[in-house]
Amino acid sequence: MYIIIKQVGPLASILLFSIIILAASILQTSTGFGFSIIATPLLLLIFEPREAIQINLIISLVISFALINNIKKDVDVGIVRRFAWGSVLGLPLGLAVFLYMEVNVLKLIISIIILLLTALLLLRFKMNQTEQRDYIAGGFSGAFTTSIGMPGPPILLYFSGTHTKKEKLRATTLAFYLFIYFVSLAIQVVAAGTSKLIWLSSISALPLVAIGLLLGQLLFKRINQALFQKLTYVLLLFTGIYLLIEQL
Repeated sequence: MYIIIKQVGPLASILLFSIIILAASILQTSTGFGFSIIATPLLLLIFEPREAIQINLIISLVISFALINNIKKDVDVGIVRRFAWGSVLGLPLGLAVFLYMEVNVLKLIISIIILLLTALLLLRFKMNQTEQRDYIAGGFSGAFTTSIGMPGPPILLYFSGTHTKKEKLRATTLAFYLFIYFVSLAIQVVAAGTSKLIWLSSISALPLVAIGLLLGQLLFKRINQALFQKLTYVLLLFTGIYLLIEQL
């Protein structure tokens, strides 16, 4: 596997890379979210930021493309369309924030927001799904993508608050990711460039992604709605706490 050794030795890097990709692929396949939440911070142990983010985008695109045909019946096309339009406004906003705001301050603010909103969800806070809120959620997702490389938390918070069924959540999120990850990857390549290392590393991960797709599909069939909801809270708490600790 073609990877940069940063903080661990060659064999440990390969093992760590394999575990990260397999675990994140299973999570993404079984829930429709979570690859960037888990993979991006851990890949930074091995790769430089640009490489970690682009590998995350490429593999997430592969997973979405691989699954979309099987889950398209559960996709809410209207919500996906509104998410996409909202993200069109959010993407440049997030890029501007990234360029002009201190990254550590940005991550600290986002971590606090995620933790506060997750606390509200744990206290059984509910909201109704509306078209206007779809646009807003998509806008925040686009901004999160270009600012910190994580489009998932705003969508996950929104769907959790509206108590969306797991089939619709997974399918709609993966369909939206086809758009947001493609656009984000294009922006990354144009603005920051790419490298042979990124693409070779992504290609070398495909066998692990294939295994993750199979195991994730089996896991999805065994997760009931209550367990699925708890898993979303765990992921949101992990994201918020990780971003907070990273800045302390």
